[in-house]
Amino acid sequence: MQEQLAKWNEMALRAGTALEPLAIDRIEVAAGALKTAADYIAGATAGESCVLLVADETTWEAAGETLLTHLAARGVRAERRLVPPDHQGDVVADERSLVHAMLGVRREQTRLLVAVGSGTIHDIVRFVAYHMQLPFVSVPTAPSVDGFNSKGAPILVNGEKITIPASAPIALFADLDVLVQAPAALVAAGFGDMLGKYTSLFDWRFSHAIAGEPYDELAARITRDALEACVAGRSRIAARDAEGIAVLMRALIASGVAMLLFGQSHPASGAEHHLSHYWEMDYLRHGRKQLLHGAKVGVASVEISAIYHEIVARAQFMDEPERAAGGPELARIEASWPDIKAWVKDIPEPHRLQELLREVGGPSEPSELGIGQELLARSLRQAHHVRSRYTLLRAFNTLVEPHEPL
Repeated sequence: MQEQLAKWNEMALRAGTALEPLAIDRIEVAAGALKTAADYIAGATAGESCVLLVADETTWEAAGETLLTHLAARGVRAERRLVPPDHQGDVVADERSLVHAMLGVRREQTRLLVAVGSGTIHDIVRFVAYHMQLPFVSVPTAPSVDGFNSKGAPILVNGEKITIPASAPIALFADLDVLVQAPAALVAAGFGDMLGKYTSLFDWRFSHAIAGEPYDELAARITRDALEACVAGRSRIAARDAEGIAVLMRALIASGVAMLLFGQSHPASGAEHHLSHYWEMDYLRHGRKQLLHGAKVGVASVEISAIYHEIVARAQFMDEPERAAGGPELARIEASWPDIKAWVKDIPEPHRLQELLREVGGPSEPSELGIGQELLARSLRQAHHVRSRYTLLRAFNTLVEPHEPL
């Protein structure tokens, strides 16, 4: 993807917008990329400096041990730090895991961190890299999320999910020999995370039009192109062959690049992610085993699609009493209503999203995740508080829902 990386940077420069330049130096999605990663790391370190590989037990077996062997063959001093699971058997990005990873850093010796794992390990490492002022290299072990090259870290603090500024990787090496061995559920989760872009792209347009939140068409186009490529390649993704996994991994990376360029997660995160975070925090409070992030996002996008299509079909926000009581936001919604209806048409109907999720073997409704009707209903009323974004779900809950719930 090195040529594509250069193209993205060139597009950002030509656009003349406030997009941030990409600080990532290298992106490779190929068989044997672990060897290339070792070459890169050897070149990026010198003398007595030490590399710290951060993983969990599963991801260490998947790629960490092999990478360590490659590094040793190149004379690179490397140590490992395995993040332990919690009492439920989940590795989570909470205070405990962050401190554990930080304690593996040798202040006078460690010069580079390597995240060997999926989304949670990357969130931990990018937080540690930022606060310890160290660069890090990304080595994904499953095509499960789009946050590998993000610079925001969703962290659990006192059981609440908050996104904290963190570091983006200086390079990313996705070895297809490793990725094709990832469990089918993780592949389906990555596809679900990408399907969530249908609703996140809508919410981004909506928040810009109604609440004046920043927007950039180039970042939106990169995300949209990645989504379309992912959906077009779904049969190969479902087959889990090298070509399909490459399509999915490149789409996930492109989504991360859009967030990097824009400097925030707007291109890839809307109401569907707010539902996912709400469910995660509820599970933690009740001591339940965690669900895969992308699986939650895929199912949440189905629920958000259903609500948004229903809002448009019933012409919510258009009743006279609501307009009189809604203030400036409602006036802007009324003025933008033709656009809003057109944007909602770009979101596939919920049954179509379910078909796509099932095609790659992922869950397609809350009950398959163990999410009951009470939690679902509560999350649809309250999840907009998880972030400050002005989504259509937030507008509905604050301007219309008290008068006429769906």
